[in-house]
Amino acid sequence: MADHGIAYRSGYKYQLAEDYSLKISIKPGTDIDTAFIALDAQGNLRVKSGYAWDGTSGPVVDTPFNLRASLVHDALYQLMREKSLSAKEHKEKADKLFKKLVKEDGVPAPVAQVYYEALKKLGKPATKPENAKAVKHAP
Repeated sequence: MADHGIAYRSGYKYQLAEDYSLKISIKPGTDIDTAFIALDAQGNLRVKSGYAWDGTSGPVVDTPFNLRASLVHDALYQLMREKSLSAKEHKEKADKLFKKLVKEDGVPAPVAQVYYEALKKLGKPATKPENAKAVKHAP
């Protein structure tokens, strides 16, 4: 068998070491089950071991207080980019969930509100299919 190189995506900082599950208010019309993300019609989200994400965006520094929220938020935005979830219907819910999770994890409410306002204003492009990470090849 000939070696034709590899196909990969770059730009990730973290990789989930074990599955993470959370009951959320986002409930798709039909169950979604991708290689790394599952979300059923009852709102049971499971981000699967091996999922890679890039943490928080923009000037926000990754901390233990925002990593869980960034994982869940990135997974939901990925489902929107893949058109498994409607961005029009679910983006605001995903942004509010980020705010809720960072508050649960110790971020002060005023800071969580700033995060939310930034996502609300600047997050839409990250839900669009054309902004998915490109597949690269080596060599």
